[in-house]
Amino acid sequence: MLRKALGAGLVAATMLAGATAQAAEVKIGFVTTLTTPAGVIGRDMKDAFDLGLEHIGHKMGNLDVKVLYEDDGFKPEIGKQKTDKLVKQDDVDFVAGFIWSHVLLASRNSALKAGKFLISSNAGPSQLAGKGCHQNFFSTSWQNDQTPMALGEVLNQKGVKSIYIMAPNYAAGKNMVSGVERTFKGKVLGKDMTKWGKDAQLDFSAELAKAKSSGAEALFIFYPGKAGGAFIKQYMQAGLADKLALYSVFTVDSISLPKFQKAKMNGVLGSLMTQFWAPDLDTPQNKKFVSGFKAKYGRYPSFYAAQSYDTVFFIKSAVEAVGGNLKDMDGMRAAMKKADFPSVRGKYSYGNNHFPVQNFYLREAAADADGNWTTKIVKTVYTSHQDTYASKCKM
Repeated sequence: MLRKALGAGLVAATMLAGATAQAAEVKIGFVTTLTTPAGVIGRDMKDAFDLGLEHIGHKMGNLDVKVLYEDDGFKPEIGKQKTDKLVKQDDVDFVAGFIWSHVLLASRNSALKAGKFLISSNAGPSQLAGKGCHQNFFSTSWQNDQTPMALGEVLNQKGVKSIYIMAPNYAAGKNMVSGVERTFKGKVLGKDMTKWGKDAQLDFSAELAKAKSSGAEALFIFYPGKAGGAFIKQYMQAGLADKLALYSVFTVDSISLPKFQKAKMNGVLGSLMTQFWAPDLDTPQNKKFVSGFKAKYGRYPSFYAAQSYDTVFFIKSAVEAVGGNLKDMDGMRAAMKKADFPSVRGKYSYGNNHFPVQNFYLREAAADADGNWTTKIVKTVYTSHQDTYASKCKM
């Protein structure tokens, strides 16, 4: 009888443990910038992540999803502190988000050495694509160099023979410059790397004067967030729109365009940029995302939002592949490598360094049918493009 009772007790304990495991949450820490002027980008990322959670019913398989948002304050040291909190105190299963490359680089060891999955929803520094790649790091965006590489190809196709370059002096800015210089076949007649961070340079009058006098045919810039708006305004005020053609990456987007429209800066319309995504990309998931975002928030989503929305479904695919067994890191990693989820960009694959192999498009700033300024795809520049650092990754 005692043996039977012990056996029954063991079975009951096993069933209780299983039930407890099934009731567990998927805990996701999401690090982004929610304060400072750059907080407008973080808001877009958070809004999109919340929309994605709403679209999956806040469930991944049978598990509820809990998200802990943390503000990095646009500072690497704070981003690291917040990541430490998420992995040590909150014991999250995934750490995601990250706008800025320098913040991601400062935070990576905190997540990866703690045995967590680290998913960049935006930043794509070359260090993590090459020798610093890691089995538990994945990107749902791109490697920094790829977008400007596509723009360099556009410059070649348009017959541009010379450019002037301007970008902020930090990890991503350096990658952007490396990217366009890698593919552009003409001459670079000047380059300015401006101050970045808490007291980022916002007065570009001296640099614009140098660009004008350089004799360059075109100006290439990378200025995300507030700096982009300040630059475009000064570029227009300097009367350069008809003298120095402007090509940009991560500067003219769904965050900045409404501000440009309100300020009646019509010279922005027709400007060209490259990107892996656009609001008019014709995929079922993108249509659902864009219409849902506009209905919920009353504005177009940015590419920051698109990547964050994808992050929800990316994580969901990993969790459901292992039946909610969050201890099965190998199984989740194998699932993520497949990129088998509905992405806004359509089907794509992962390289050996866990960065997307995907298309890049030429986009143009234009007004939609209702007169709202947005971007539209002009043509495909790259098909299934892999970053140049993958060969240095030993995975």
